[in-house]
Amino acid sequence: MNARRYSLTPQMAQYDDFVDRGETRWVPYLMYFHRADYRSGVVNTDRLGFRVSHGASGSASVADAPADGTVNVLAGSSTAFGVGTTGDAASIPSRLWTRHAPSAPWLNLGARGYCSTQEMMLYLLHREMLPPVDQLVILSGLNNLALAGLPRALQGDYGAFFFSGEYYQQMEELRSRHRKAKRTGRLGRGERRSAAPPAPADEAPLTLDERLATAVERTALDLERFRLLAGASGTRISFALQPLATWVRDTPSREEAELFHELDRKQSTFWQLFGEIAPAEVGRRYAEGIAQACAKHDVAFLDLNPLVADAADPGQWLFVDRAHFTDEGYDLVSGLLATGLGLS
Repeated sequence: MNARRYSLTPQMAQYDDFVDRGETRWVPYLMYFHRADYRSGVVNTDRLGFRVSHGASGSASVADAPADGTVNVLAGSSTAFGVGTTGDAASIPSRLWTRHAPSAPWLNLGARGYCSTQEMMLYLLHREMLPPVDQLVILSGLNNLALAGLPRALQGDYGAFFFSGEYYQQMEELRSRHRKAKRTGRLGRGERRSAAPPAPADEAPLTLDERLATAVERTALDLERFRLLAGASGTRISFALQPLATWVRDTPSREEAELFHELDRKQSTFWQLFGEIAPAEVGRRYAEGIAQACAKHDVAFLDLNPLVADAADPGQWLFVDRAHFTDEGYDLVSGLLATGLGLS
């Protein structure tokens, strides 16, 4: 099923191995995070699971940050992590450090499959390990909007997250076992566990307007938390709305069309989560909402979608899937970030 995908983008076989669900690392507070000390010709992580970035003066990561001077940090989800690159040196932090904004090392705080609350918590839990942070750029937004489309039963008080259905099912099974143990005085080995109750069949899904409002509200809350974490440190916080292929242009390149077609045959879940939000008009409305939230919290804002659309050549191969870039696409985005946010 992946024959053409691996032919056009052979590096994706390594990313598929990297996120093997059988190797998922479950961690406190964050739910899950990358495999630590992962080594390959494409993806490499440090002892904590952060991707290594490269610059003219060497390499660095959160666990191996420079001892002296200031650093810059790129936070966010899988685009910030650099899914799709052929190597660590082609990720956005590496391209910023090497070419587009090389005044200080850039550390990769990107995390696959995170919502904004998890991104904020990741920064909170590791901030004391870092030297003084000059620039904190958050490249995110897409996952919050996708997750806002999940049933209300999975939203809870703190918002939805990926794999939340599995989490609630496992927790319900655990509760059921303890209830039975309480009644019988012991937990029988091999007893059949009850599954989590499904969401009510008549539960109305969020309308598109509600979905947009929910995603903007969650993002705004976490921007405020990022500001509180920065305190009086002088760290400049910026938010860049990550591109989605359908928000950038109507017609994909030849290579993108082939990849999207193959992925659609294999991964129907994309359209379940992203179908309603795929139109470019939805992206524009979302950008307007986040721009207002950023202005309220004194955070610089950049919508990368129109910038990528204007900067890309017709037919230029930018995406390996609808959310992640080729090396050429990542370098383009890195330059637009540096210019649009005044990074140096």
